[in-house]
Amino acid sequence: MARILIVDDSPSQLLGLKRVVEKLGHETLTAEDGAAGVEVAKREIPDLILMDVVMPNLNGFQATRTISKDAATAHIPVVLVTTKDQETDRVWGMRQGAKAYVTKPIKEEELVATLKELLPG
Repeated sequence: MARILIVDDSPSQLLGLKRVVEKLGHETLTAEDGAAGVEVAKREIPDLILMDVVMPNLNGFQATRTISKDAATAHIPVVLVTTKDQETDRVWGMRQGAKAYVTKPIKEEELVATLKELLPG
């Protein structure tokens, strides 16, 4: 199964996402903000990243751009998971290098479908 990095500054959101991902049999790594997310991504090279947008230090758009522009991590698909539900946010997120965009509150079946689409095999 895959190793998935979850980056979110909300402990309850982190727990909820972790529960869904682990129920599918995947291993989880976590980070509490964008800067920590970039560091964990570089160190652990996960198979996929679930990235919140509104966070302290480095927001999810900035962290996604950093990860997608770094040769060591550019291959890792980033899924933005956020309350920002405007079309302009979605377009901007995809321009930063995200492969998918899921809005909160998450619908478990939508997240599961997104993971299955982006994870190999």
